[in-house]
Amino acid sequence: MSAGCNSCASDRTTPVEDTVYRKILWFALIVNGAMFLVEIIAGALGQSLALTADAMDFFSDAANYAITLIVLGLSLSVRSKAALFKGICMGLVGLYVLYSSVSHIIEGTVPHAEVMGLIGFLALITNVVVAVLLYRHRDGDANRQSIWICSRNDAIANIAVMMAGAGVWVSQTGWPDIFIGLGIAGLGLWGAGQIIRKSLKEMEANHLHK
Repeated sequence: MSAGCNSCASDRTTPVEDTVYRKILWFALIVNGAMFLVEIIAGALGQSLALTADAMDFFSDAANYAITLIVLGLSLSVRSKAALFKGICMGLVGLYVLYSSVSHIIEGTVPHAEVMGLIGFLALITNVVVAVLLYRHRDGDANRQSIWICSRNDAIANIAVMMAGAGVWVSQTGWPDIFIGLGIAGLGLWGAGQIIRKSLKEMEANHLHK
């Protein structure tokens, strides 16, 4: 099926589906905003790069949900541009974490493993619930796909944070935290690349069909 046909198919969303999807997005926005505050504080108190990286990811996701709520129901062209913007934001978050990792390596920071494990588990529960709710809405245009990719990446990152906490506890060094923080950054950059590529294809297809 051509890109144009895929675009047409993704526009055929019923009002009922949009209403349910909108409610899920509002729920996701609220819980992601709350978890950003929890993790950014825990990351600072626990001196954890992985938690800080995950907090920045929660902030990026909250912004993404807000943008999606604004453009939901608008033209495919507008939604594609919104997805492109979100992809760029995800990429910037990944680059920020890469930058932050340098100071942790230089200072030899050893985070608090118990804080990482507890907050990582709380974040995992939050993201699994959101991911389950969004699973049936994962297909369609780049904007919808970007939301699913964010939720999927978050759940993976939370498991990784818990593993990093266990690694810090066993090794009594900050390297597991640094490795996982860098891994989260890499996952974010990979997801950003997926979203940017799809949104650019949709924008190109939309331009050709005008």
